[in-house]
Amino acid sequence: MAGEGQKLYRWVDANGVVHYGDSVPAKYADAEKQVLNNHGVTVGVVRGKKTAEEIAEDKRIAELRRQARLQRQQDEALLATYLSVDEIIMHRDRRVELFQAQSRVTELYLRNMMHRMTTLREEASRFRPYSENPEAQMIDPELAEDILVTKATIKRHQANLARFREDEQSIIHRFDGDISRFKTLTNVNN
Repeated sequence: MAGEGQKLYRWVDANGVVHYGDSVPAKYADAEKQVLNNHGVTVGVVRGKKTAEEIAEDKRIAELRRQARLQRQQDEALLATYLSVDEIIMHRDRRVELFQAQSRVTELYLRNMMHRMTTLREEASRFRPYSENPEAQMIDPELAEDILVTKATIKRHQANLARFREDEQSIIHRFDGDISRFKTLTNVNN
């Protein structure tokens, strides 16, 4: 047996033959090995190289643990933030009101910009290339630029309005999930 402080290893080769030694040959370095004490009793195991399946399973388990930890943190925050479902609904409604207010302001601004665009187009219709009059003057570059800027502003604010509406729906969905989870955690039935 191995001397005091010296390790003895036990491993099995590809043919199922058991080997013992104070060192493991390089060709068996990736194999699982048992560490034995002076009396031949297993005192530890040195894991072999993991298979692709084992590595994938380890990753899957780690991800499940991460998700469970994240859910626990979210649950703790939810319970620490609200005392009742009514509080969650009140908070949700306040957030929704903010998005609705942003939407109303943007809609009003868009109506004004659309009216401005109509006025600019009417003015531009008296000039070439928009006029049917062959004797019409060429459009003033400042008017053409104003039309382009107004068009771009309208497009940008339409995108903002769509984003406000999407954000509103996202908030509602998130709070509905919080309400459902809160009910589950606090055993509320309605």
